[in-house]
Formats: sequence, C-alpha cells, structure tokens
Amino acid sequence: MQETSHSHSSVNGKNLFITILLNIVITIAQVIGGLISGSMALLSDATHNFSDVISLFISYGATKISGREQTLKQTYGYKRAGIFATFINAATLLIIATVLVWEAITRLIHPQPIAGMVVIYMAALGILFNGLSVLLIKKDAEKSLNIRSSYLHLFTDMMSSIAVLLGGFVMKFFGWFWIDGVLTIGIATYLVYSSWGILYESIRIFMQFTPSHISIEEIAKKVSELKGVKNMHHVHVWQLDDQEMMLEAHIDLDEDYTISRFEDILEQVEKTLEQYDIHHFNIQPELFRSDQKELINTGRHKKDIGSE
Repeated sequence: MQETSHSHSSVNGKNLFITILLNIVITIAQVIGGLISGSMALLSDATHNFSDVISLFISYGATKISGREQTLKQTYGYKRAGIFATFINAATLLIIATVLVWEAITRLIHPQPIAGMVVIYMAALGILFNGLSVLLIKKDAEKSLNIRSSYLHLFTDMMSSIAVLLGGFVMKFFGWFWIDGVLTIGIATYLVYSSWGILYESIRIFMQFTPSHISIEEIAKKVSELKGVKNMHHVHVWQLDDQEMMLEAHIDLDEDYTISRFEDILEQVEKTLEQYDIHHFNIQPELFRSDQKELINTGRHKKDIGSE
C-alpha cells in the first residue's frame, strides 16, 4: 500500500528570475572594476557572482522541470532535477574555491598595486545587490535544498563582498596590497566550508541512503509492536528529493487475516510512519514465510526486530 496524500509548497519563480538579473549586473560591473583596479579579490568576487548566475539558472530550470507531472515513462516525474541542480551548484563552489586559492598564492608571491577606491565602490555594489538577492529567495531556501544551494552562493558572495570592501579600505589607506591575496584565500576557505554539507546531502539522496535523521531500527520496532504484526524486516527508507521520503518493507502477520483486517493494520502502520514524515510506503505482508528476518536484506547478517 502506498499513500500520496500530501503536497509541497511551490518556489517563487519570479523572485528567482529577478535575482538572476541582479547578479548579471553585479558580475559585469565587478569584472570591469577588477580589470581597472587590478584587484584579484574583486575579480574572484566577480567569478563567484558569475557562478551565482549559473547556479540560479540551473535552480530556475530545475524548479520548472521538477514540477512536471508523472508519466508512464517517468513514474516519479522529474522530482530529482532539483537534487541534480544542488549537486552541480555545490560542486561548482568547490572548484571555484580551488582556482581562487591558486590565484591568491600567485598574487601573494607577486603582489601588485591596486586601485583601492574602485574596489570599495564595486564591493559596496556587490553587498547591495547580493543582499537584495538573499532577501528575495530566503523563504524559498527554507523549503528547497535546490534553492538553498543557490541561496548559499548568494550569501557567501555577500560575505565575500564585505571582506573585499574592508580590504579596499586597507589598501587605500595603508597600502597593504598583500591583503588582496589573503582575502581571496579566506573567501575560498569559506566557500569550501559552507558548500560541503549541501554537496554531501545531495550525494546521500542520489545514492538512496537512509536519511540521516531516520532510524530504521526505531521504525521497525514501533511497527512490530502493532497488534497483528510479528516482525518488520527487509526495510528500505530513501528520499526521492529533499522533501519526499519513501519506505518499503516486509511484515510478518501473526494470523491469516482477511484483506479488510489487513487494511486496518495498514492504517496503523500509516499513522506510525507519519510520525517520521513518511507518507509514501509499500508493505509486503507475509505469513509463515521461511525467509531470513533481517532488518536489512544484506544476505550476510541477521538482525531481528520483534518476536518470531
């Protein structure tokens, strides 16, 4: 039996589109400013902004695609498009961070004079536009891992613009041009720190790992305690995307029940699974079947839950 009676909030495509336009403007302005000033930190910020544009385009496209209906050929629809976009966006951040570190080290070895005021103006523009972008998609980021990856791009870019702004003042009034390379390394380090968790979570969903907050042992124990159920085994719990969880399992019954009585048991199973926000499930009933009652069907270990 499988229940599909819940719905999900939609993402505001208009806000996402406005954010894309804002970041195109920032990217063009900062590239020009970086070339004029000679600031590696400003160019790195512009590079990150360009990755924001790509990230937002990917998220926007994935949002549109994932909303398509299921068909006989795509029985789950395109719900994982958002997770695919999340993986690409997070991986892009790590690649950008690596390139920035390499360029920053080169700049530290060979420091160059930098026009501090240009850096200050362009960084201030980045803070303003990125801050507005962050506010536009903040609510959607709370609902979608896909949008959260783009939100992370924007938020880290806003933070890096703040760092570049401070560096501009230092270079303008103290002439410490080496601070440009140091700030670039700091920005890159923060990119790695902030993107790794989202990348790891997207990989977990792709690999159909059990969600980190779900305990299969606990679920099986609760189901096995229901009246009429002897044992729950061969359990699989995975995520279809960042919102929907799926479960399939076998349960041993203690009697040869009628279909109507089994439906009553399934209603109790449904109530139990709803406690874990699992609304899609498939249960295979068994009676006196001689298969191993492993919690996870590995073929190597036996782990029983409930009574035999």
